[in-house]
Amino acid sequence: MRLRLTPREDSYYDLFADSANNLVTASRFLVEIISDGSDREALAEKMRACEHAGDERTHAIMNRLNESFITPFDREDIYRLASNLDDVMDAMEAASDLIVLYQIDHLPKDVVRQVEVLERAAELTAEAMPRLRSMKNLNEYWIEVNRLENQGDQVYRRLLAKLFSGEYDALTVMKMKEVVDALEEAADAFEHVANTVESIAVKES
Repeated sequence: MRLRLTPREDSYYDLFADSANNLVTASRFLVEIISDGSDREALAEKMRACEHAGDERTHAIMNRLNESFITPFDREDIYRLASNLDDVMDAMEAASDLIVLYQIDHLPKDVVRQVEVLERAAELTAEAMPRLRSMKNLNEYWIEVNRLENQGDQVYRRLLAKLFSGEYDALTVMKMKEVVDALEEAADAFEHVANTVESIAVKES
C-alpha cells in the first residue's frame, strides 16, 4: 500500500473544470447572439450570468489558494490559470454586451468564423481540464488551441480589411471594430490558457 506523505488539494481540479465548462456554455450563447433574429438582449443577460458564475469560480480558486498549505502544482501557475480562464469569459461577455449596446443588426460573415474558433477552443479547454490530474495526453490540446488562435488571427485581419474598405460608415466601423477586437482578445486568452497548461505539464513531468 502506497502512502501519500503530503496531502494534495484536489478541489482545484473540479473548479478549473467548472470554469472551462462555463466557457463552453458562454461560447454557445455567443453563437446564438450573432445569429440573425435572435433575442440578443435575453442572450446577453445569460452571458452576464455566465460571467458572474465564472467570477465566483475564480474567487473560489483564489480563496482556496490563500487557505491551502499544499497545492497540486505551483501556486503561481494556479493563479495564472484561473486568471487566464477568467480573461476568456470577460472578453466573450464584453463582445456580446457591445453587440447589444451598439444595436448592431448585421455583422460581417467572418465574425461567425471568429466565434466558431472560440466555441471549438472552449470545447477543447473543457476536455483538457480533467486531464490536469494526471498531466497526460495534453500536448494535442495546446497544439490545437495554438492552431486555432492562428486561424483566428487570419480571420481577424480579414475583418479589419473589410471594415476599413470603405463599405461601412465611420461610426459603424468603430462599433464593429470593438466587437471583433473583443472576440480576438478572447481567442488570445484561450491561447494563454493553453500556454499555461503547457508550462504546468512541463514542470510536472
